[in-house]
Amino acid sequence: MTANLAPPAVAARPARPPAARTRNAHLRKRTAINYALVAPALVLSIVVVVIPGILTLLFAFTDWSGIGFDFAFVGVDNFREILADPVFATSLTNNITWLVLFLTLPAIVGLLTAALLLRRKRMRTFYQVIFLMPYVLAPVVNALIWQTIIYNPNGGVFGALGIPSPTASMQTSLYAAAAVDMWHYWGFLTVVYLGAMRQTPMDQVEAAVVDGASGWGVFRHVYLPSIRPTLMLMGVMTVIFSFLAFDYVFLLTQGGPAHSSEVMGTYAYAFAFSSFEFGKAAAVGIIMSFFGLIASVVYTRLSRAELMR
Repeated sequence: MTANLAPPAVAARPARPPAARTRNAHLRKRTAINYALVAPALVLSIVVVVIPGILTLLFAFTDWSGIGFDFAFVGVDNFREILADPVFATSLTNNITWLVLFLTLPAIVGLLTAALLLRRKRMRTFYQVIFLMPYVLAPVVNALIWQTIIYNPNGGVFGALGIPSPTASMQTSLYAAAAVDMWHYWGFLTVVYLGAMRQTPMDQVEAAVVDGASGWGVFRHVYLPSIRPTLMLMGVMTVIFSFLAFDYVFLLTQGGPAHSSEVMGTYAYAFAFSSFEFGKAAAVGIIMSFFGLIASVVYTRLSRAELMR
């Protein structure tokens, strides 16, 4: 009797339904379109952010003058000299002072103003436009307004009152520049906080009112918990902006007098465009980015903890 050595018959795979093939083809086409739409932004980010960031990190360890390609690797000498420079200590202290100011005054004023606007129905949009106007103006325009109309000792408000310009004093120059930046920033916080408060579920507000909560009680126990993610986000953005502060200090005081209002942004600018030490300027930029990175990591962890609550 002969054994049957033929392989067993394999059951034919059922044909995929036409609807499934059509759905998969549609999904592949949609994915390709999504990648095509994202590609320009991705390429732009790589060219404008990633590549310059990598070059900045590399140049921080060189003595490059910013002209040509004549540079030598110096290791951590740039960082060592910067950390030993008393001007860097002053600029770092001023950045921390700037951070404390912006985490308190503009945030508190913006939050309270948003709470007041929330209770006002009429002309709310008009007030938002007025409060947001300094933020949409160019920093050069804002600085010019304050320098010529308010701080000017020869015809401005301070001059009319017989008060010297605060930008010319070592004790007040940093606070004078910060005041202009806070004036430009708090209206933006007001609009952001107001938008977040308006997303609070009204049933929670009504329940608190029925339970006898006062206006302050509703604000504290309903609105504040509701906008906590927005508060965290704007707090992190304020930290990042505080260590990147440059424009108003440079426009109003140029870091003076005698480095009294120097911040890390103007400190790096002086290295790059006054002494042409781009290696040291890059090193200062890396240190500035480090503080922003810490703030981003803290925000990520806080956001994760918020989602797990």
